[in-house]
Amino acid sequence: MSKLLYRIGKSAFGKPWAFIAAWILIIGIVGAMLGINGMSVSSEMKIEGTESQKVLDKLEQELPEASGGQASVLFTAPEGERLDTPERIATITETVGKVYELEYIINPAELAAAAGADLSAGQAAQGGALAGAAQGADAGAAAGAADAANAAGGELPPYMPLMINGMPVPGVLIATDGSIALFQFQFTVQQNSLPQGVTDTVVEAVTESVDGSGITALPSDSLKAVVVPIGINEVFGLLIAAVVLVISLGSLVAAGLPIITALFGVGIGVGGAFALSTFVTMTSFTPVLALMIGLAVGIDYALFIVNRQRRLIFDQGLTAREAAGRAVGTAGSAVFFAGLTVIIALCGLLVIGISFLSMMALVASVTVLLSVLIALTLLPALLGLIGERICSDKAREKNRAKAATKQHGVADAWVKGIVKFRWPVILAVIVLLGAAAIPAAKMELGIPSGASANLDTAARQSYDAISAGFGEGFNGPLLIVAEPKDSAGVIAPEVLGGIVQEIQKNENVSVVQPMGMNAEGNIAILSLIPKTGPTDTATKDLVQELREDDSAIASHFGVTLGVTGFTAINIDMSSRLAEVFPTYIGVIVILSLIILLLVFRSILVPIKATVGFLLSVLATFGITTAVFQWGWASNLFGVDTGGPLMSFIPILVTGILYGLAMDYQVFLVSSMRESYVHGHRGRSSVIHGYDQASRVVVAAAVIMVAVFAGFVLTHDIMIKQIGFALALGILIDAFFVRMALVPAVMAIFGDKAWWLPKWLDRLLPNLDVEGDKLIAELQAKEGSKAH
Repeated sequence: MSKLLYRIGKSAFGKPWAFIAAWILIIGIVGAMLGINGMSVSSEMKIEGTESQKVLDKLEQELPEASGGQASVLFTAPEGERLDTPERIATITETVGKVYELEYIINPAELAAAAGADLSAGQAAQGGALAGAAQGADAGAAAGAADAANAAGGELPPYMPLMINGMPVPGVLIATDGSIALFQFQFTVQQNSLPQGVTDTVVEAVTESVDGSGITALPSDSLKAVVVPIGINEVFGLLIAAVVLVISLGSLVAAGLPIITALFGVGIGVGGAFALSTFVTMTSFTPVLALMIGLAVGIDYALFIVNRQRRLIFDQGLTAREAAGRAVGTAGSAVFFAGLTVIIALCGLLVIGISFLSMMALVASVTVLLSVLIALTLLPALLGLIGERICSDKAREKNRAKAATKQHGVADAWVKGIVKFRWPVILAVIVLLGAAAIPAAKMELGIPSGASANLDTAARQSYDAISAGFGEGFNGPLLIVAEPKDSAGVIAPEVLGGIVQEIQKNENVSVVQPMGMNAEGNIAILSLIPKTGPTDTATKDLVQELREDDSAIASHFGVTLGVTGFTAINIDMSSRLAEVFPTYIGVIVILSLIILLLVFRSILVPIKATVGFLLSVLATFGITTAVFQWGWASNLFGVDTGGPLMSFIPILVTGILYGLAMDYQVFLVSSMRESYVHGHRGRSSVIHGYDQASRVVVAAAVIMVAVFAGFVLTHDIMIKQIGFALALGILIDAFFVRMALVPAVMAIFGDKAWWLPKWLDRLLPNLDVEGDKLIAELQAKEGSKAH
């Protein structure tokens, strides 16, 4: 491997424009494709096979008009005033009418006709199917809620239908104090299937209609437009990275190269993903994840190679071309296997079989692969353009003076202290990270909603007002589908009425009502408003209770109840991801252990690397839970209110952190092994290897933390959580595990750390990551020339 990379590095250095032109051509093709195809992102996070998705798929086939997504708009009056004045009622009625005229919006009357149900309030009062628009917001809904409440011995709800000329305004409820009104409606399809701009049209229609009336319209979180959450904040991370590069490399010219190569990698990777987004479903997080990882590894990989080239020039007096070739052959080998570890960790997500996660993994993996290829080809080509100017005369003189006086830096003093006090260091790291991991035991997963949005956002203001005026459950309605257990049976109106009354008796049900039935009479749909919010444990328990095949309702009425809707989908997603998490961990750990075994030719080192990672990732989840769920120091990160962690954070962050943590493991420990191979023994190999690699590993870690931390500044709570977890995870793993725990453990085992059974040693191929064979061959050639 090292010999091949050595030849590639020297070729790229000698013929730079051929390699540079090739990469410029590739990025030009990607740009042209993007210009032709455009880009499209979705909010779809569908998991096939979950109970809610099965119900939704069946509705799309049998009763597509009732399977669309749900949204709402809250109308509020100025403080101390009411909405139920004639003028404001007329404005709201006009606004509702405009929304119902829009494409992709269901009019309640059309839904009733399509469902084949008579939704008149009169029929509801006679004990037939209870009337209502989507979400149950009309006179029939209120009558049904009152009847059900009386039957259950409960109190009347603090809201009623908004009336005009003695008739209810379809889909609108108003609080009894007249301060707020809730307009709930339904799309013809799920939000993630809506064409781009539909939700914007709805919001514009509402805001323009109420303008000048004194009414404030607050759209729900589900009406938020799907955008790629990439902005100017990420530049701050790049600026910090640039400063660290200048300090680390001591040269503006050298510092600029990693930035350039990283931008090439993400430009092709993220741009290519956008260019294909019109042909495949891609969530808005997919390009963001690729950008995060691509920038971080792209800068780090180039830094390792440039730093190695400069060291070879300084320490051995090599020409820039020879040093570049050797740097690509040695440090480039470590880059190749480090990148391979990241790719394997990401591709482990494919085993789970969740489409949106698979797409995220593929795009991010391709971006990492591009970063590796660019570091091994484009970077030496750029070095070829710079030539000997990569190291200034001043830098060379400074390095010679330092070598002559045998100065030892901070890294040498640090590692010697670690080696001397190795047992206290190991104990301190374990105790500290173990304590940080404690909150992870209370981690709650879900999809962040308006409840956890910042206080100054419309989504949060709408959520709070709805909760105060109608009940928190109105922010997360459930869609119930009832089917007879007998495949040839039908659901009679009186049976449907009985089901409604029994469900209403549940202590966590605010209101439930039928929305109609299909033409065959074997599928009935009901809308249910829980008393608790969409992310509450009680709501999850209610969903599970309704789904039980042997429940009292299912047994008594001979039906099966399916539950879907946005809230149920999120509950199922969190449960499914928690189920597959152990499988995913097993896959990436086994594959990565194999790679580390090949790279280090050691049994202990891969095991130690994995145990250290587990410590760091548990501590990461613990602190992330404390900040985003419990609210500890959350104001420092722009978070007003605690809430659940995004349901796929454990899987996503674990995979990414494992790959990146193994990067530092490869770069640091391969330097220790290189020292061991070249004659250093025992603790001397640990100290010497640490001295050689620690400076650049620390710089790389700081850069990666800075890049990820830039995404914490975004307003999107999901991206904020991912950026925080990744930045924190790298900080913990690099500085507590790799910079402290690793040398302490290596010092305890000494040369035994490199033990490998002889039979296994014979079976494993020698990848020569340290470049020992390459150096021996080059030295032999130099010796023959000298003679």
